[in-house]
Amino acid sequence: MTPEDLRAAYKFILESNDGEVIMEDLELRFHIRSPVFSNDPHETAYRDGQRSVVLFMQNMLKPKTIEEEMV
Repeated sequence: MTPEDLRAAYKFILESNDGEVIMEDLELRFHIRSPVFSNDPHETAYRDGQRSVVLFMQNMLKPKTIEEEMV
Protein backbone atom coordinates (compact mmCIF):
# COMPACT_ATOMS: atom_id res chain seq x y z
CA MET A 1 0.00 0.00 0.00
CA THR A 2 1.40 3.38 -0.98
CA PRO A 3 1.35 6.39 1.37
CA GLU A 4 -1.28 7.95 -0.90
CA ASP A 5 -3.47 4.84 -0.62
CA LEU A 6 -3.10 4.84 3.16
CA ARG A 7 -4.05 8.52 3.37
CA ALA A 8 -7.08 7.86 1.15
CA ALA A 9 -8.16 4.97 3.40
CA TYR A 10 -7.95 7.17 6.51
CA LYS A 11 -9.95 9.88 4.76
CA PHE A 12 -12.58 7.42 3.51
CA ILE A 13 -13.22 6.04 7.00
CA LEU A 14 -12.75 9.12 9.17
CA GLU A 15 -14.63 11.59 6.97
CA SER A 16 -17.76 9.43 6.99
CA ASN A 17 -20.55 10.33 9.42
CA ASP A 18 -19.53 7.53 11.78
CA GLY A 19 -15.87 8.45 11.42
CA GLU A 20 -16.58 12.03 12.44
CA VAL A 21 -18.43 10.79 15.55
CA ILE A 22 -15.50 8.53 16.42
CA MET A 23 -12.93 11.30 15.90
CA GLU A 24 -14.96 13.61 18.15
CA ASP A 25 -14.99 10.93 20.85
CA LEU A 26 -11.25 10.26 20.51
CA GLU A 27 -10.49 13.98 20.75
CA LEU A 28 -12.46 14.21 23.99
CA ARG A 29 -11.01 11.04 25.52
CA PHE A 30 -7.38 11.44 24.58
CA HIS A 31 -6.44 14.98 25.54
CA ILE A 32 -6.83 16.95 22.33
CA ARG A 33 -8.98 19.48 24.14
CA SER A 34 -7.48 19.17 27.60
CA PRO A 35 -4.00 19.38 29.10
CA VAL A 36 -1.84 16.26 29.25
CA PHE A 37 0.01 17.52 32.33
CA SER A 38 -0.07 15.48 35.53
CA ASN A 39 2.04 15.69 38.68
CA ASP A 40 3.21 12.19 37.77
CA PRO A 41 5.65 12.45 34.82
CA HIS A 42 4.82 8.91 33.73
CA GLU A 43 1.14 9.79 33.51
CA THR A 44 1.99 12.93 31.53
CA ALA A 45 4.03 10.84 29.08
CA TYR A 46 1.22 8.27 28.81
CA ARG A 47 -1.38 10.96 28.08
CA ASP A 48 0.89 12.61 25.54
CA GLY A 49 1.29 9.25 23.80
CA GLN A 50 -2.49 8.88 23.60
CA ARG A 51 -2.78 12.40 22.23
CA SER A 52 -0.12 11.80 19.57
CA VAL A 53 -2.18 8.98 18.02
CA VAL A 54 -5.21 11.25 17.57
CA LEU A 55 -2.99 14.01 16.17
CA PHE A 56 -1.58 11.53 13.65
CA MET A 57 -5.10 10.59 12.58
CA GLN A 58 -6.05 14.26 12.22
CA ASN A 59 -2.96 14.88 10.09
CA MET A 60 -3.88 12.02 7.78
CA LEU A 61 -7.07 13.95 6.96
CA LYS A 62 -5.21 17.09 5.93
CA PRO A 63 -3.94 17.68 2.39
CA LYS A 64 -0.35 16.67 1.83
CA THR A 65 2.28 19.33 2.42
CA ILE A 66 4.60 20.50 -0.34
CA GLU A 67 7.45 18.58 1.29
CA GLU A 68 5.42 15.35 1.27
CA GLU A 69 4.52 15.83 -2.38
CA MET A 70 8.19 16.19 -3.31
CA VAL A 71 9.11 12.81 -1.75
